[in-house]
Amino acid sequence: MAKKECSFCKTTEKKENPFIAGHNAYICSNCVISAYKILFGDDEQIQNNTETPVLLIPKEIHRMLNDYVIGQDEAKKTLAVAVYNHYKRIFKHIHENDTSIDKSNILLIGPTGSGKTLLAQTIARFLDVPIAISDATNLTEAGYVGEDVENILTKLLQAADGDVAKAEQGIIFIDEMDKIARMGENRSITRDVSGEGVQQALLKIIEGSVVNIPPKGGRKHPNQDFLQIDTSNILFICGGAFDGLADIIQRRQGSNKLGFGQTKRSQANKSNSLHFVESDDLVQFGIIPELIGRLHVTATLDEITLEDMVRIAVEPKNSIVKQYQKLFEIDNALLTFEESALNAIAQKAINRKTGARGLRSIMEESLLDVMYELPELAGYEVIITEDVINNGVKPIYIKNSKTA
Repeated sequence: MAKKECSFCKTTEKKENPFIAGHNAYICSNCVISAYKILFGDDEQIQNNTETPVLLIPKEIHRMLNDYVIGQDEAKKTLAVAVYNHYKRIFKHIHENDTSIDKSNILLIGPTGSGKTLLAQTIARFLDVPIAISDATNLTEAGYVGEDVENILTKLLQAADGDVAKAEQGIIFIDEMDKIARMGENRSITRDVSGEGVQQALLKIIEGSVVNIPPKGGRKHPNQDFLQIDTSNILFICGGAFDGLADIIQRRQGSNKLGFGQTKRSQANKSNSLHFVESDDLVQFGIIPELIGRLHVTATLDEITLEDMVRIAVEPKNSIVKQYQKLFEIDNALLTFEESALNAIAQKAINRKTGARGLRSIMEESLLDVMYELPELAGYEVIITEDVINNGVKPIYIKNSKTA
């Protein structure tokens, strides 16, 4: 006797999946349930479908970051693996033998303007998950003047358009983490409400817990409505420049000597010594051990070189040069930069020690006069030379038939 086969999914009949017989046709109970959900809806399934972001593999994440962030290959690789593992843990992990996978939060260490915030923003955009960016220097312990640590979750909820489930799978980026280092390695007698106090307050939400937050932010008060947010699946990325950390690392490396000649274990200079950071270095800097233990993945970013700064100005899809060229194109003009001009812009940005974010202010200052005249420059090619950047002379104007 031929086995019964479901006319929809072609599965054979089993005890746990009985069939319903029709006229020369069969339908299994699984297909009946699926059909019911299609006709009448299934809130849980619809919710899951809308909340699941695109899960890119590490190589795809790295390739996508290359389009927007120049250099920092080691940091991009570390971040790509950590982010993939985090969301794989949420959406692909099946609990077997009572084995659960803990989340791994990320600490980014690098100079100002090296791309820490941009890395987090780019990943969140391409994974289609909400992101909240907060400055640690604005945070204080609950009850003190300033912003409560839990208000970070309110920002994430707002970024998720009030969708709690979506917010619980988002990303929180806390910048300037180095600015909340405690006053010293030893505990202070005075209350350090914006340093160690904030670090202590961050422990609970970073590790994963259910937190009551006011939907519209602000201070908590009695008789107020609260929303509950579970932070267990929220990815926390903390970043900071950690000025002085390189000196701590070098002192540690210099004190470790080998052989009769007492040769130093590492001759790394400050530019790359951050790659050798250890937990004890961060504790000495002023980050409490409990917080370090919750930031499992550490990625270090290099200081931006002159060559990298030029590439940052030109190569990314949303580079500052391409943005200004688009502004000129809207007014039917062509903007061109000589190579020496790009080098001058990059050198100015490095001298200001603000990293890549200094490029925009330099461009605004250098192009102010020509932007003032831009509506009248239709049909012209505007060539920016080194003298325009360094000495404020006028650009070269050439009548261009291509833009006419």
